[in-house]
Amino acid sequence: MAKAAAKPGFRCSECGWATVRWVGRCGECQAWGSVQEVGAPKLREVRAQAPTSGAVPIARVPSEGSARALTGVGELDRVLGGGLVPGAVVLLAGEPGVGKSTLVLEVAARWARAGRRTLYVSGEESAAQVRLRAGRTDALADELYLAAETDLGTVLGHIEQTDPSLLVVDSVQTIGTPDADGSPGGVTQVREVTGALVRIAKSRGMAVLIIGHVTKDGSIAGPRLLEHLVDVVLAFEGDRHSGFRMVRASKNRFGPADEVGCFELVDAGIAEVPDPSGLFVSQSVAVPGTAITVTMEGRRPLLAEVQALVTPTPQQNPSRVSAGLDRQRLAMVLAVLQKRCRMPLHNQDCHASSVGGARVTEPSADLALAVSIASSYVDAAPVGVGRVVALGEIGLAGELRRVPGLERRIAEAGRLGFDTAIVPASLDLPPGRGHRDERLGITIKPVATVMEAMEELGFPGRRRAS
Repeated sequence: MAKAAAKPGFRCSECGWATVRWVGRCGECQAWGSVQEVGAPKLREVRAQAPTSGAVPIARVPSEGSARALTGVGELDRVLGGGLVPGAVVLLAGEPGVGKSTLVLEVAARWARAGRRTLYVSGEESAAQVRLRAGRTDALADELYLAAETDLGTVLGHIEQTDPSLLVVDSVQTIGTPDADGSPGGVTQVREVTGALVRIAKSRGMAVLIIGHVTKDGSIAGPRLLEHLVDVVLAFEGDRHSGFRMVRASKNRFGPADEVGCFELVDAGIAEVPDPSGLFVSQSVAVPGTAITVTMEGRRPLLAEVQALVTPTPQQNPSRVSAGLDRQRLAMVLAVLQKRCRMPLHNQDCHASSVGGARVTEPSADLALAVSIASSYVDAAPVGVGRVVALGEIGLAGELRRVPGLERRIAEAGRLGFDTAIVPASLDLPPGRGHRDERLGITIKPVATVMEAMEELGFPGRRRAS
């Protein structure tokens, strides 16, 4: 009896998810219109072949060829884990206009100034346009070679001709090849181009830095396989209305995947910000309606200032407006202050904001938000504590919960000259026993509830100034 023919299946072109029926949306990556019909795979026998070189114990594998090389941009080296590894493929993605091309051009120039040949391939701008930008940002170097190409075969020819140690591709969505279906920027084209770049990077020991576009929801454009092919995935983030930028690693095969690098866009290009805490703190002394907290960006502590303005309103439904803060957490903190601290905020408009364009979404900033609201309500700054930072997540019962990296946060506040840290109580920090930590250079006051924090700051029983 003849065997029945294998039924055709359907597969997602972005993530490879398979199903026996066609669906409009992928059940794995949730992409629309990416499920396509494919024929049943034909099984064939694979014969064993003699390897060209035998397997060796991992301890005997030489490591000289994998030594890191510094890019010359310290903040980027920090995110990469100490520099670029030969043969590594790095994908840098970000929104249009955030400064991706400016950053990679600066990296290429500093790499070339160290005597290492660099090839910059631009598919979005002409060679004259890139030269104009390089002159404005002082990114000219003798070992920096420039090519404006959109064909993969021509790009590979430039690599053979110049033999660079670093290749920059701006951007991968503009490079195409006739060997793959679709137009440049499509799923198949991006996959084929990236795969070819990865193969040549590994074979030549050449580091590759690729710029990638993002979709309207902020994810990297192209197939999900793109992120699996490369070794490092970096996200270049920043507010369009602020010059501050962050490079955040979401994948790193050669280093930590939770580091961030800080930059600032200036007239001459892009500048490193090794100590960015000053960008987010506007006041050197305590003023009503402000509070300072310490957030963690990866493993890096950053000071952030939270401001609040509380005003009476005749409206039945008071306004709750936030900028740079989570609006839901603002509503929760207001409810806790009204219920647990007996603070009548039901007839008060509340506007809360972060300073300097920083987006503060960590729960550890709850206490600083509560302090700024209470300070604005009584129209007075905290008394008897000097310059103070507030750290802690607020629960619905009014309790303060411990936050991760507490010691590192307190040490950063002490380094910047703050006098007091209001922190959640724990087993090693019992409530009501403030002490001076000479090692961290700051007085630590642990509290168990929001009400205790307000008592430490001198807010209960005080009335709004007329």
